[in-house]
Amino acid sequence: MSDQVFLGEMRQVLDEVYRDRDSAAVRDVYARASAHVHLTADRLALLNEIPEDGYTREEMAEAIDQVIMRRGAQDTLGLLQSPNP
Repeated sequence: MSDQVFLGEMRQVLDEVYRDRDSAAVRDVYARASAHVHLTADRLALLNEIPEDGYTREEMAEAIDQVIMRRGAQDTLGLLQSPNP
C-alpha cells in the first residue's frame, strides 16, 4: 500500500471516529480502522502500540505519528501531521 493510501485511509478513519465526539479510545479507532479494506494487519498493528486512553483527534494523530517515527517508517508511510519546523 502506498503511503498516500495509508495516510488517506487513516485520516478518513479519524474523521469518522471524531465526527460526533471530542475524545475517543484507541479501541474505537482500531474498530473503525479494521473496517477499512485498504488498512492491512501490519498497518493496524501501529494502533496496538498506542497506550489505551482517551485521545482528541489531534492527540491520536500525534500518537500514530510517534509510532511511525519510532519504527523509522516515516519515509515510507509518511506522517498524518506535518513535522514542526
